[in-house]
Amino acid sequence: MRMRAAVIERYGEPPVLRDVPEPKVEESSLVEVTAAPLNPVDLSIASGKFYAGSPPTPYVPGGEGIGRLQQKRVYFRAALPNGAMAERAVVSSGQAIPIPDSVADGVAAALGTPGIAAYLGLTRRAELKAGETVLILGASGVLGTIAVQVARLLKVGRVIAAARDERGLGRAKELGADATVDLKQTDGLTDRIKEASRGQLNVVIDPVWGAPGIAAMGALSPFGRFVQLGASAGPEAVVNSGIVRGRYLSVLGYNSFVVPWDEQAAAYRTLLDYVVAGQLKVDFEVLSLEAVPEAWKRQASSPHRKLVLSPQASR
Repeated sequence: MRMRAAVIERYGEPPVLRDVPEPKVEESSLVEVTAAPLNPVDLSIASGKFYAGSPPTPYVPGGEGIGRLQQKRVYFRAALPNGAMAERAVVSSGQAIPIPDSVADGVAAALGTPGIAAYLGLTRRAELKAGETVLILGASGVLGTIAVQVARLLKVGRVIAAARDERGLGRAKELGADATVDLKQTDGLTDRIKEASRGQLNVVIDPVWGAPGIAAMGALSPFGRFVQLGASAGPEAVVNSGIVRGRYLSVLGYNSFVVPWDEQAAAYRTLLDYVVAGQLKVDFEVLSLEAVPEAWKRQASSPHRKLVLSPQASR
């Protein structure tokens, strides 16, 4: 059988839609895809320069998706090179979680890569405690908006949302942030973060790095924890060692590739419970599989919502 799929033909170029052979695997590993979220990591892998490696071209991108596996509706991790941006994909080593019908495909898709990182960044890495103050950088993005809500659900003392997008900061306030910080201007940023946190800042969740990340590090209180999980503002930054040493700070890296699947699955199920209870919201947009080149370009410029490709959607 043949199927429609997005295909990375050359590193560094957007995928193109092709008619390709269906993967030849056991029926128990083949999932009918209904939704494939587009994540920054998909673009990094397709660059051919990803730190964890990239599949040989041509390949079908998409590390996760929503679909039907043996008549069950599931969230799944895809086994590249047979990724989720196709009508059918291959599930990676049994990594599939049933999802309730009450959770829309777009929401279930957004809870994956960004949701798990947000939840485990706050709990597993930062070990965030009730009553503490947390700053969420990049709070207008999908990961950031989820982190704001999860932090509130963990009963912290104060949640600070920081971003460049004014509308996104307004959305963060609606979702539970106590204060916001505009990242467009880096001058005086550390002082503005200190003011917003009222002199106590225990945890920073940082998916941006660059100048905003370093400014936030400078606002941390003694024994603060800085969780680094992305570099949308730039891959390099100069850190003053006195800030880290003088305040006994912990700088903690996060990446889901090294977290055991059972821990990721538990985090995902917790996020599903929040959604079902009406405690967690995410913004998403469903696009047809044919729109993958357009979606790819939009993702590169941070769309502030989860872009989800659907083989069933019409263009």
